[in-house]
Parts: sequence; structure tokens; C-alpha cells
Amino acid sequence: MPLAASGTLVSRAADAGTAVAAFNVITLEHVEAVVGGAEAAGSPVILQVSENAVLFRGGRLLPLARAAAAVAEQAAVPVALHLDHVQSDELLRQAADAGFSSVMYDAARLPYGENLAATHAAADWAHAQGLWIEAELGEVGGKAEAGGVAPPLSAHAPAARTDPEEARAFVAGTGVDALAVAIGSTHAMTRRTAALDHELLGRLGPAAGVPLVLHGSSGVPDDELRAAVTGGIAKVNIGTALNVAMTTAIREFLAAHPDAVDCRPYLASARTAMTEAVARLIGVVSAAP
Repeated sequence: MPLAASGTLVSRAADAGTAVAAFNVITLEHVEAVVGGAEAAGSPVILQVSENAVLFRGGRLLPLARAAAAVAEQAAVPVALHLDHVQSDELLRQAADAGFSSVMYDAARLPYGENLAATHAAADWAHAQGLWIEAELGEVGGKAEAGGVAPPLSAHAPAARTDPEEARAFVAGTGVDALAVAIGSTHAMTRRTAALDHELLGRLGPAAGVPLVLHGSSGVPDDELRAAVTGGIAKVNIGTALNVAMTTAIREFLAAHPDAVDCRPYLASARTAMTEAVARLIGVVSAAP
């Protein structure tokens, strides 16, 4: 089926009181696993390509984007493409022509005023191209830099949390369509131990007035994810959980087959493990409360 629009999927989820799962992809096996898991769950899904994934591929966006679009267009469920954590204006301007319907513009590293100004300019440009745009306010720590090394975890500190009044002003001043909020999750967590600030989430939804997004969801336990969706999260970003499933499956295969040299069997095992993880996580976040 034709590519879906991220904004449509998120809006429908928000209206239904559920969330759409958005998975970050790096390889073709990631893409196939996400779509296969979504088909198994019978739910729409968002494929996300991050700026770091583009840098990993030598700065070339189109190879992975074209592959993702080709798989998505053959899917039995709606699939949208989202360009994630974009800091480069040059990369931002490639989004529409590469098949993306949405982009997350990441200026959260900047002081509030600079974040607002940069995001406002990005939103104006994105809307002129028909793109739905997400931004981040607060500090969802742990995101790896281009070299793959994450900075120290910091988002569990209350000082890193999104302030509701700042969120209200930020959305009004930038015109973004969705807001990623810092409520206690952290990127790149391999253990599911994050405790979310649900009281804060309950204040952020009415203040922001747009769908809210949870980043760093791989480190959030199932019950916390369900409570976050009930509390107003409409898009749940997941990346590290797929990498954990993939790497674990490859390690187990190679341990059992130490003489293996053909990559296809262990990549198939990795793809199956990721597909199962996707289907399970979609079931957690998309179930009606």
C-alpha cells in the first residue's frame, strides 16, 4: 500500500487514547523486522531513520530511505517514514524528496531561546514542504554521538525534565506538530529500569496541546509504557531494544556455530528476534486502555 503519513498515524492514535510505535532502523534487516512485526500485530508503524544512522552510512540518506520505502509499500499495514533526531539543516532539507512524511528536528542541546528560534525556522520550512514536525524540549539523555558513544545518562535527574509552562510557550512559539518530552526515560538503555514521572506527564499534555512523544522507550518497563500511553503519550520511539535483540541472536548463533562464515543464517536469526520484539512492543503500546 502507499506510504502512510506519520502525522495521520499519530493523530489517530492520540484520538483513540493509544500510541503508535516508531522504531529506529539501521539495516535492511531492521526494516524487514519492523514491518514484519507490525504485520504480525496487525497495527500501523513508523520506520525511523536517525541522523546518526545516516552518518553511519557515510552521510548518504537515500540508500536506506529507498529500501525502507520499498519494504513499506509492500506491507499489509500502514507504514510511515520519519527522519529522526535531525540536527543538520542540510539533512532536514532532504527529507521530503527522500519519501519522509515527518521529521524530528533536534535543537534540544541548545539553550531554550536558541532551541525555540532554530525549531521555529525548521517548522516553517517543514510545513511549507508538507512535512509534519516533532521537536524536543527537556533533556532525554543518552543519545549516542556519531562515533556510537553515548554521553553520561542524565535524564533521570528532575532538572532535566520538561517544564509544562515552557512546553506551552515552546509549542506556541515554534508551531511544531508534536513534542518529545523528558519525563525520566533515557536513550540507549539496555535494561528496562526507567521510572517515568506520570504526574508531570499529566500536566504536560494540556500545556503542550499537541501529541506527546516518548523517546528512550527501550529502557521503560511494560507497565510504565502502558501508563505513559494512558497518560497521553501518542508516539513511542524504540531503537535500542531492536539492537539488543539483534546482537543477542547473532551472538547465540555464532556461539553455537563457531565455524559459520555465511552471514545469512545469523542475520535471519537476528531478523526473527527483532520481528518478535517489534510485535510484542506494539502490543504493549497500541492496546486501548
